[in-house]
Amino acid sequence: ESQIICTPTSVNELFELPFVGGLNRTMILTVLAAVLVVAFFYFAFRNRALVPGKLQTLAETALGFVRDEIAVGIIGPKHGLKYFPYLASIFFFILVGNLMEVFPLTLFPIASRIGLPAFLALITWVLFLFAGIKEQGFGGYFGHMVKPPGVPIFLVPLVGLIELVSTLLVRPFSLAVRLFANMAAGHVMLSLLLLSSWVMLGSLPTGNVAGLWGILWAALGLFIYLFEILVAVLQAYIFTLLSAVYIQTSVEVEAH
Repeated sequence: ESQIICTPTSVNELFELPFVGGLNRTMILTVLAAVLVVAFFYFAFRNRALVPGKLQTLAETALGFVRDEIAVGIIGPKHGLKYFPYLASIFFFILVGNLMEVFPLTLFPIASRIGLPAFLALITWVLFLFAGIKEQGFGGYFGHMVKPPGVPIFLVPLVGLIELVSTLLVRPFSLAVRLFANMAAGHVMLSLLLLSSWVMLGSLPTGNVAGLWGILWAALGLFIYLFEILVAVLQAYIFTLLSAVYIQTSVEVEAH
């Protein structure tokens, strides 16, 4: 006979933490992710040494990767270092927030709620628009957008409209949805596999065949668990990389 294992009266029960009133899990873990990033770099560089220790070496290597491969590598040496602090901040914040999905005490990626990816995408959107207007002027920036150089005159209205819609609407939307969708899908898949395997494994002592399926489900869940670590790192990298690309297209006239 089948029975319902757990039925929440409201889906909010999956996210709210009653003992802290109106706060929910996403709010608390978002603050925790920011605190962890700040604390890591504070302790890494608190007593900087000429011959760095392990923690300082790890921090310098991580920052060097974002600086050389993303900031300077994508935007260029002229403007890359200017936007390096922002790119490093969002990379490590998203990385820690994503890795909370596989941390036993949290098991929840903060980017699986659309509000946070949307907010981060909005910051990037405002930043690359501001950068473009600052470097090229309002008329120059939007002029290159609605009248792209090198495009045949009869295609200018169509290409200009596509470029305008892409820059003002598609970029921030796709940036937010890409991060949200990947983290939410992975979280749901991992939760279903691990919880269902736990339930099925409970029938092993009775000799029920569901127990054997539970072993298979647990093995698959472990594989997805390890795979989600890779996804967490990759999604932080992609979000930061695309942010750098959008900034680069704003500060470099020839990029249009």
